[in-house]
Amino acid sequence: MTEPTAKIRLDKWLWAARFFKTRALAKAAIEGGKVHYEGQRCKVSKTAEIGATLTVRQGFDEKKIVIVALSDQRRGAPEARLLYEETAESIKKRMDEGERRRIMRHSMQAPDHKPNKKERRDMRRFERNQDH
Repeated sequence: MTEPTAKIRLDKWLWAARFFKTRALAKAAIEGGKVHYEGQRCKVSKTAEIGATLTVRQGFDEKKIVIVALSDQRRGAPEARLLYEETAESIKKRMDEGERRRIMRHSMQAPDHKPNKKERRDMRRFERNQDH
């Protein structure tokens, strides 16, 4: 970790905090609007500051974090976890969304057999009725 007066680019901090595997991926995420700094889209060269709030979208998950410490060196995951704190609201929302996705995945399972002639006829009839 570096002293609090050091200036660190946001893409470098995201890489050091292990949100992205490479700085190029961090840069692409910022430019693509997946990272918001204090609720606003930002540039790659934005200076990360202690106490700033970030919203980072990765896949289906969106994390709202607060920068606790600055570092420009990528270290192990336990040390990188000390660079930020995720808000309790964000953790709860991610858990709820994950549970909802899990339930949806189980309810949308494929049928265990191929449709027979009567079932195919019923499906076609249903599709025709939906078009009108």
